[in-house]
Amino acid sequence: MKKKIIILLVLFCGLKLSAQVQKNFIDQNYIEVKGVSKMEIVPNEIYLNIVLDEKDTKNKESVEQLEQKMYVALEKAGINLEEQLSVSDFASNLKLHFIKKSNIQKSKVFELLVHDSNVLAKVFVELEKIRISNISIIRVDHSEIEKFRRQVKVNAVKAGKEKAEDLTEALGQNIGRAIYINESSSRYRNDYANETFRIRGASSLAKMKTPDLEFQKIQLEYSVVMRFALE
Repeated sequence: MKKKIIILLVLFCGLKLSAQVQKNFIDQNYIEVKGVSKMEIVPNEIYLNIVLDEKDTKNKESVEQLEQKMYVALEKAGINLEEQLSVSDFASNLKLHFIKKSNIQKSKVFELLVHDSNVLAKVFVELEKIRISNISIIRVDHSEIEKFRRQVKVNAVKAGKEKAEDLTEALGQNIGRAIYINESSSRYRNDYANETFRIRGASSLAKMKTPDLEFQKIQLEYSVVMRFALE
């Protein structure tokens, strides 16, 4: 019986203390502000799919021949093949050949990483010269995206503090310590992240030495709600 009474007393004291802390927070004079920060980043990682398909040449060239020509073209565009190019997929219609007695056609998909739009333009031009135009921009990113995300958050907090200082100064008061900080919202907009941009038969590119290709910037946005004690 005594043990039950002690437990009830502990629970009662805990609830009373929690209520008192909440009451003190509510009764305290404070100012609430929302800090917002935005940043636009030029992507430095542009990922492409390059598809080599024998049917695109009407079986006049094999995948192996197309591949060798592609290597030469990419090197002309300034690509480091070992570091920036990889094989994504390799397929053939071998099964279909046995069913329909048709010619075997092969295809091969490569993933290419380029770091800026100038090199990308050169890649388009050089590949178009050898009639490889089945190219897709599959995604873009930045190698230091996490660093920029943290910076946007810091900037949002600073913006909130500056807003609180400006408002309280108009009242002839000052802000004290921060008594509440909460992430309101965050946004990461990358228009290429979930879409594929396919370029086929871009003959106009081949006529230009370095066509201008601009990417929409990656957009970061962060907002935070803050409360400062008033002094």
